[in-house]
Amino acid sequence: VAAQRDGLQSLNQISMEFHGRVAYHDYEGIAYDLDEQKRLVRDLGEQPVMILRNHGLLTVGKTVAQAFLRMYYLEKACDIQLAAQAGGAALILPPVEICARTERQFSSPPPAPEAHLIADPDGLNLAWSALLRLLDRLDPGYRN
Repeated sequence: VAAQRDGLQSLNQISMEFHGRVAYHDYEGIAYDLDEQKRLVRDLGEQPVMILRNHGLLTVGKTVAQAFLRMYYLEKACDIQLAAQAGGAALILPPVEICARTERQFSSPPPAPEAHLIADPDGLNLAWSALLRLLDRLDPGYRN
């Protein structure tokens, strides 16, 4: 996807989390030039994710958990896009209004005012806690 002219497309629910929220940075070679840091920051702007053209993906977040889960879902969105394109048929892109609505649902989920509703609507705490439990089982030495 980083090598595709159109970048990430809003093909599925996972990619719609990033609709209108992806920054792009053109490839400049290996990043030895300290001036490129300024351009990376400028190109990222206020976006939570960036596709580095001909290179790869970058995510940021208020916490490590948020940045990690954004990377996980951004990679999934790219995988789904590549698989859909490999099918060879014309792709169906949802209307822009639906993509924008879905992005808002991801970025501003409704509050959970009642006890029977999930208090972590985006699943951030739930997913991060599960990943840490898995890591504890697989390699508890990481905590050192």
